[in-house]
Amino acid sequence: MANISGGRLEMGTRAADSRDGESPVREVKVLPFRLDKYPVTNSIFRDFVRAEKYKTEAETFGWSFVFQDFVSDELKSKVTQRIEGQFPDGDTAEDGYHGISSVAAFPPQNSYGLYDMMGNTWEWTSTRFPAAQPTYVLRGASWIDTLDGSANHKARITTRMGNTPDSASDNLSFRCAASLGQKEKAEL
Repeated sequence: MANISGGRLEMGTRAADSRDGESPVREVKVLPFRLDKYPVTNSIFRDFVRAEKYKTEAETFGWSFVFQDFVSDELKSKVTQRIEGQFPDGDTAEDGYHGISSVAAFPPQNSYGLYDMMGNTWEWTSTRFPAAQPTYVLRGASWIDTLDGSANHKARITTRMGNTPDSASDNLSFRCAASLGQKEKAEL
């Protein structure tokens, strides 16, 4: 985990086309914390599930996007449309990857040595998103988002949206964070 120093910072964007709480720019105070250098991978999550006997969404709902490469395109299309709606038709793979890239496929994006902070997968946060039902902030955009927002959302560091905790897709992930002083369980 990387140590992130606390302090005051400006959060948000001044972009005229901001949405979903990206603006206005506001000053916020952040306490020091620790953040995993990488998003949690499928293999790390599998080890957690086995060790903690955690019941996954696949066991609860009978389906998970983690297994999408092992089912027919017809079934994937039916489930995707029922759960998430239509996705863009094309992934140009100009970055060398179709869909998500491997963890650490690209160099760290900041001086803390954190990888995949934007544009690979949306990352869950513990921040509530204003909505009628329990909804949490997803941040950072994903591989189906573009710079101009023509495919879905604009891929920029301030991009955020809300989603319900029961949502699942191959473009959602999370990384572990801890307040300083809390004992960390495992290093990725």
